[in-house]
Amino acid sequence: MDARFNMFGNELATRFGKRFASASLVIHQSSLPKPTQELVSLRASQINGCGFCVDMHTKEAAAAGETSTRLNLVAAWREADVFTEAERAALALAEEGTRLADAHLGVSDETWAQIRKHYDDDQIAALVCLLGLINAANRMNVIVRNPAGGYEPGMAASFAS
Repeated sequence: MDARFNMFGNELATRFGKRFASASLVIHQSSLPKPTQELVSLRASQINGCGFCVDMHTKEAAAAGETSTRLNLVAAWREADVFTEAERAALALAEEGTRLADAHLGVSDETWAQIRKHYDDDQIAALVCLLGLINAANRMNVIVRNPAGGYEPGMAASFAS
């Protein structure tokens, strides 16, 4: 599959991408656990059908030591016993925050209560910003049909430079 448009080869898109990647560094440097960041990004990307981001976040998570069992069960996290209660809350937020058009009320009070129980204010801010960024990245990649499979761990860090 070929991309419809090379976002990495366009000057305007490249300038935007660098700023986008720089914004993500704020989240990556936050106290939100790195495994949670990757699981949330992976789940949103699965929901949005973004192969490029599924590829990226699966590989980044594996490179950081995430197990194949947990990665393989992200899509079925409700039926899996390999995620902590905090991770389950974050995955619920990822689903509800990604599927806004499917639920007119957006994120449920129950899910929000679980987020408040397990995360501090900075971690919540990081989660909310992460969901905004990953959903935007998913949409851009799906629109241009950016193909999956060629991502190598660490490539995202080079986007910001």
